[in-house]
Amino acid sequence: MLLADVVAASTAATATRSRLAKTAAVAGALRAAGPDDAATVAAYLSGVLPQRRIGVSWRGLSTLPTPATEATATVGEVHAALGEIALIAGSGSAAARTAAVSDLFARLTAPEQDYLRALVTGQVRQGALDGVMLAAIAAAAEVPEAEVRRAVMLAGYAGPVAAAALSGGTEALAEISLEVGRPVRPMLAASAPDIDAAWEQVGDASQGVVVDGKLDGIRLQAHRDGDDVRLFTRSLDDITDRLPEVVAAVLALPATRLVIDGEAIALDDAGRPLPFQQTASRTMSSTGVEKLRAAVPVTPYFFDLLHVDGDDLLGLPASERFDRLAALVPEASLVPRITAASAGEATGFFDQLVRDGHEGVVVKAPSAPYAAGRRGAGWVKVKPRHTLDLVVLAIEWGSGRRQGWLSNIHLGARDPDTGGFVMLGKTFKGMTDEMLAWQTERFTELAVDGTEGYVVTVRPEQVVEIAFDGIQTSSRYPGGMALRFARVLRYRDDKTGDEADTVETVRSLR
Repeated sequence: MLLADVVAASTAATATRSRLAKTAAVAGALRAAGPDDAATVAAYLSGVLPQRRIGVSWRGLSTLPTPATEATATVGEVHAALGEIALIAGSGSAAARTAAVSDLFARLTAPEQDYLRALVTGQVRQGALDGVMLAAIAAAAEVPEAEVRRAVMLAGYAGPVAAAALSGGTEALAEISLEVGRPVRPMLAASAPDIDAAWEQVGDASQGVVVDGKLDGIRLQAHRDGDDVRLFTRSLDDITDRLPEVVAAVLALPATRLVIDGEAIALDDAGRPLPFQQTASRTMSSTGVEKLRAAVPVTPYFFDLLHVDGDDLLGLPASERFDRLAALVPEASLVPRITAASAGEATGFFDQLVRDGHEGVVVKAPSAPYAAGRRGAGWVKVKPRHTLDLVVLAIEWGSGRRQGWLSNIHLGARDPDTGGFVMLGKTFKGMTDEMLAWQTERFTELAVDGTEGYVVTVRPEQVVEIAFDGIQTSSRYPGGMALRFARVLRYRDDKTGDEADTVETVRSLR
């Protein structure tokens, strides 16, 4: 299959707001790809590189060779070339990588160059990527979408599921299960404004509910197979080599094979959490790990157990999984947790955790299975304020004391229907001098057309967590609403723009 065919399918999906039309375009490409190329095509049309990262930035792709006049590059050839680029390392690697990138892009037409650059830099936007892909796999292979969804949750990515569905149908999908060493999509929590609302959302609370502390750390899924440990982030990136103290903690557990869910967080000498940016610094680079570890050690806390020594626990009630977890993990390495008999008891626990510097709590139904990749009613998070994870669309140069710094950020919520973002307002509040310096450097790198103008438009990649007091109607912004008293809490380097909160989420808070 030619890469040009993938580009044509993406263009067709982007050009329409109809979910059915998007699904049809992607399904057609998957059928044309067949089992051999389906995994790669599904990944590309999901906006994901199978290699995850290849060591090439947007800046490295800012200047490309003259495009080819005819489309000749196949999906297999492009995939192989990107794999080779990802393996380039050692002395002279920068020059070798630049040459390899130039050779690959010289084989591509202008539309193919644009698409591959967007893919490598995480900028493929064709609207509802994940939801459309699941429906398209089902349509292309003529299998139930529910079976596709289940398989993707356990496989982590759509690519291998597409290949399985097209080659073996429902039987092949049924064979996909939790596999130690391969990350599953993490279970996510819904949101509630307060404990009472969360208590109602988890269902029948007559027998009490589990209330976990919500730690402001790095979400980790740890897989152990004998002496081999792998650590995966919320976005399924492998960061094993960056957190050796977590690896040691997992190896110390009395099990041979396990999959365990938790958080890693940096604490001060008094045991209070350090700012999230300090914790997140541990994931930024695989070089200088020991120096970073000495400066910012992290402590792991575990809150769920998905597999242990041959037993898959995903389908068990939370109460049973948590009992198995408590029998395996030392108490000091468990998240703060109580079983509350009333909303008042849960509120007292929430207040204490907030006083201790934590984000809040997650209220959990004792009967809930582990719903991989889903944000269901079984887990509901409560924070002491309204917050949203939004994307920075542009930023303005500061004045007065902030002269010379990029200051006022333009905030956008994700629109799954268009694949774009809807502006909700601006803010310059909550920014420390350290944050101003950081964001000036960061948004200079993301600037689309340079930084000369007063307003600097940036690529919509940086997620920021915003606190606010409410949503108000506004004719000033295209979404018809704006945030009241928006202020920056932190930048979220652990999330991509595709994980930002949606316009519908914002509307639901009005």
